[in-house]
Amino acid sequence: MIKTDLSRMKQPLIPLATLIGRELRNEKTEQPFVKYGQAGLAKKGEDYFLIKTDCQRVPGDSSTLFSVFAIFDGHNGISAAIFAKESILNNVMSAIPQGISRDEWLQALPRALVVSFLKTDMEFQQQGETSGTTATFVIIDGWTVTVASVGDSRCILDTQGGAVSLLTVDHRLEENVEERERVTASGGEVGRLNVFGGNEVGPLRCWPGGLCLSRSIGDTDVGEYIVPIPHVKQVKLSNAGGRLIIASDGIWDALSSDMAAKSCRGVSAELAAKLVVKEALRSRGLKDDTTCLVVDIIPSDYPLSPMTTTLRKKHNMLSSLLFGKKSQNTTNKGTNKLSAIGVVEELFEEGSAMLTERLGKDVPSNMNSGIFRCAVCLADQPSSDGLSANTDHIITPVSKPWEGPFLCTNCQKKKDAMEGKRS
Repeated sequence: MIKTDLSRMKQPLIPLATLIGRELRNEKTEQPFVKYGQAGLAKKGEDYFLIKTDCQRVPGDSSTLFSVFAIFDGHNGISAAIFAKESILNNVMSAIPQGISRDEWLQALPRALVVSFLKTDMEFQQQGETSGTTATFVIIDGWTVTVASVGDSRCILDTQGGAVSLLTVDHRLEENVEERERVTASGGEVGRLNVFGGNEVGPLRCWPGGLCLSRSIGDTDVGEYIVPIPHVKQVKLSNAGGRLIIASDGIWDALSSDMAAKSCRGVSAELAAKLVVKEALRSRGLKDDTTCLVVDIIPSDYPLSPMTTTLRKKHNMLSSLLFGKKSQNTTNKGTNKLSAIGVVEELFEEGSAMLTERLGKDVPSNMNSGIFRCAVCLADQPSSDGLSANTDHIITPVSKPWEGPFLCTNCQKKKDAMEGKRS
């Protein structure tokens, strides 16, 4: 058994000069391998996950493959988690124009994810259910990783150089001052649970409803200021690859990002997921549903041999030589923290809860016809039935200048409600 393992680990070595030359010449390399593992323990049975490695940007074209990994941590029932799991990807694909290039597709993803989360939330509310869910949705296309999230399920990136980066933002009222201010400005009340005697206990919650989160999908009984607008981050990995750890708060309440990353280094993704769950259980016990996905994005020409510490150390040394900061004109409003440390290239980051800021100001192609397509539900309607996302006035075919994407009446009402506006 030992001889067999050793023989498998003896991969052809690529000269360092060749690898550096590829980086300097910015040559195209093969698509990376994506290896993954999943583990979990149930307390309430409200965690769900999605693994789909055979997605295609162009249906029927195997050269356009991409992968999806997602965690949905439900609360007050499982309906919202199941609905989000079954709906978000389809809504993403329907929000992206057909016939565009891969680069254009990647650039369209952040907005498509915002539209998809909002559309999924609105569709679920029509079901008459009151449950809710977090959603951390990860799309991997080649070396590009795009993460959209609401709630407190988290995704971290552990690079071969040992740097751990957070790709999500926790939407917990207790810890996120900006979100507390947004909720109260929109008409919500934030406070702790009052018990007999007037004592306040537990984390900060939004009232009515008592939810600890400021963003989620579902939760129709809490208030529209609990919004489904996701934080979105898009990065491009170095050709040395990296490891993603995606998990529900059952993990993150027990382990820091660094602890989770360190607990599973040097092993395969399949074993790594089990080790993260084991470490969380050892640290805190089973207090909540605990679900973990580990995804390794591995160079196809320099496969990682995780079972051998020596090879891993050599790979880390090689990675440290190859990692470098790249520059690219982007539209993100965040700081290039990841790029600054020379690990990955940050392509996009935006976390605003204001829908106007997330949809941009696209000009519709059929303005002169008087028929407009809603930017969220994608329904074609006469201009008299809706509004621009950036104005309070009805759009007409002669309205100038065009002030952003069109919203149908229902989607405009949803936007106004999320922003605390009353009709």
